[in-house]
Amino acid sequence: MSNARACCHAAIKKMGSDKPSTCIAPFPSGTLWEGGGEGDGGGTNEAIDSTAAALTPTGKEGASPCDALKRRTCPPLAASLPDNPGMRLHFTKMHGAGNDFVVLDATHTRIDLTPEQYRILGDRRFGIGADQILVVERSNTPGVDFRYRIFNNTGDEVEQCGNGARCFVRYVRSKGLTDKDTIRVETMNSLLELRLQPDGRVTVDMNAPVFAHDKIPFDPTGLTPRRVGNFEQWPVSLGDYDVDLAVLSMGNPHAVQVVADVDSGVVASQGPMIEAHTRFARRVNAGFMQIVDRDHIKLRVHERGAGETLACGTGSCAAVVAGIRLGLLNQRVDVDTRGGRLTIEWQGGDSHVLMTGPAQTVFEGEIEL
Repeated sequence: MSNARACCHAAIKKMGSDKPSTCIAPFPSGTLWEGGGEGDGGGTNEAIDSTAAALTPTGKEGASPCDALKRRTCPPLAASLPDNPGMRLHFTKMHGAGNDFVVLDATHTRIDLTPEQYRILGDRRFGIGADQILVVERSNTPGVDFRYRIFNNTGDEVEQCGNGARCFVRYVRSKGLTDKDTIRVETMNSLLELRLQPDGRVTVDMNAPVFAHDKIPFDPTGLTPRRVGNFEQWPVSLGDYDVDLAVLSMGNPHAVQVVADVDSGVVASQGPMIEAHTRFARRVNAGFMQIVDRDHIKLRVHERGAGETLACGTGSCAAVVAGIRLGLLNQRVDVDTRGGRLTIEWQGGDSHVLMTGPAQTVFEGEIEL
């Protein structure tokens, strides 16, 4: 895409409307565009995530549609964007408790994007903006309805995402790809059963938690754990001090820490260090859990490859499982994240973890890559 074109280059369709708002893709950069947009309401002040307002030219020069959206001059398009027209992708923007996704339908036509293209889709200034991108595919496995792939907004493919699984169910139902209420789906390393509830929430069977260190993976060499309840807390060094971590996998690696106050600043200061710690060969999601009572926790998660998100489904499962094994929680727990509430159930042992929560469509559109 030429740098002479405007930086806001997605066509937006407001949910509940029969047709898209004025297409803002692409326009000459010498035109000033007027119009207001609705804020995204989620505390994310980036780009065009939930804007559906019509934009009209004034004939003045020196601005682009982004000026109307953000009231500031747009940066130039990323140098990596091609100078010639590329493919146009239809997308759906969704969120589960504030954890947001771009969803792509590859059930009819295969979608093969580069890591850079996934980064553009996830970029909140140069693309659509999302924590992760979900690619929905048909499954070739007997008895399995679908397969979907999960990419961080950094372009790397990851194993599992609980909030994404809930959005996946609402997506395939709303698009008429299935009429089932119970759907079996495979991811990179898991087979999940997902159930659409009468109230619109989705319950995901997240399978049994994994505690074997080589499966997480986690290297405890030289460490002496502190036994609490029926679990271990491992003293992992962050330089000048240690933190006690409960480690497990929910299809992806998690390190859970019990804290007195999730809003005390520990997420920002410790999250990146735990994520990249050398004891976790494939990095790790760092969870910070505040116990409210035995049926209720507050949770913030610094996600591997994405930073802190408004909610983390697998992180919520991991925190509740850790809390149960540590003797701190009951078998059904409400988890308050910054994006909303999830309910996690685990009976212990080899039983599967059940996660129930919301999933919502925000808007649809097309983007040129």
